[in-house]
Amino acid sequence: MPDPANLPDLQLLRADHVPALRAFEETNRAYFAASVPDRGDAFFRDFDAMCRARLAEQAAGVCFFHVLVDDGGEILGRVNLIDVADGGAELGYRIAEKAAGQGLATWAVRQMCGIAGTAYGLTGLRAATTLDNPASQTVLTRAGFVPVGHIRLDGRPGISYVLTL
Repeated sequence: MPDPANLPDLQLLRADHVPALRAFEETNRAYFAASVPDRGDAFFRDFDAMCRARLAEQAAGVCFFHVLVDDGGEILGRVNLIDVADGGAELGYRIAEKAAGQGLATWAVRQMCGIAGTAYGLTGLRAATTLDNPASQTVLTRAGFVPVGHIRLDGRPGISYVLTL
């Protein structure tokens, strides 16, 4: 469990987060690519336009993007609810390499599950991870997600999960 005195603030993504979000994604690109498919050069080339599109989706209630911000304004992670419809959404998250292994992902996912039910009125969440990402499997299980089947994620074998809120 992360140190309660040093927990970052879980904030809904805003336009003023974009520079710190870019830094987070660029700094951790190789780290993320070791366990999930790389987002590619176009993601970074079109980053500002992509963020504007994400903020528009958020304003429309289609998705909710959150960032974990430390006291200095650095982003240590993101936790997103994507494709919100019919009382459910897909949960996704990323934690910075320097903050990994400290329980932050589990804490953040649990926080997002609570927010999903109370602030957004959702009744269920879906998530997925690859078989070669045991850390993510552990996070989801600790947060109460239940495995429901095998899938393929970008050609890699994976597991899908659900959580009833």
